[in-house]
Formats: sequence, C-alpha cells, structure tokens
Amino acid sequence: MLNKVLAAIDSSDLSDLVIKTLQQLSLPEDAQVVLAHVLVNSDANPDIAVDRPQVEREDISYDVLERLQTYQAALPYKSELEILCGEPAEEIVRLANIHHADLIVIGSRGLTGVTRILKGSVSSQVVEEASCSVLVVKPR
Repeated sequence: MLNKVLAAIDSSDLSDLVIKTLQQLSLPEDAQVVLAHVLVNSDANPDIAVDRPQVEREDISYDVLERLQTYQAALPYKSELEILCGEPAEEIVRLANIHHADLIVIGSRGLTGVTRILKGSVSSQVVEEASCSVLVVKPR
C-alpha cells in the first residue's frame, strides 16, 4: 500500500504534471506526501555529515517558495515540504530513505543523446538508486 509518497518538484512546468499525477493516484485517505525541492549547490562541503542539509529561506526566491506552497495546498493529502541543497538525485533518494517512502514520483524532461550525456538524467539516477518504486512522469 502507498502510505508515504515522495514527489520531487522544482519550479518548472513539469512539476505541474507531477502534482496532477499525484492528484490522480488512488492513495489511502491517511496517505502522506513529501514534496521535495532540491536546490543545486555546487559549493556544498561533502565533509559535513548531516542527515538533511539546511537551506536558508534567503536561498529561495519568493516566487519559487510561493509556487511550492501552491503545489502543497493543491494536494488532497496530508503533506509537508522539504527543501534541500545538493545533487538532486542523491538528495531525492536520501530523503525517500529518511521518510521510508513507498513511492517516488518524479518528472522526466526526456533528454536524449548528447544532451542527456552532458546534463545527466536525474530521473534515471533516481530509478536506479531508489529502494522503493519510482513513477516517472513525462511531458505529453
């Protein structure tokens, strides 16, 4: 049963599809959803051992924070918003493990060829490394 779902969202239009997909899932009434937003931090210090890297409110633009809160309000389930710094795929998988998620819902931009090689695929890495099921939402 899907009692705990982690949804990886960013400030792109693809996140709208992730939220719509979440709304269409038949989750139990008492399901909990964790909305995860990862700020890419190239200056992160890998020697600092913490469970959840802290993000200062100043690191997030007002528009992005407002959009994330709008996503959260649109969900018919109990939810919380987690904002992290680091490498997106690693943080999403780590957060799913911390919350013992039954499912990760993540968008895919559909990168192919050289673009995929150069930029990498967060969703592919999450599928490969996650210890739970992963639902990849693709744009239509």
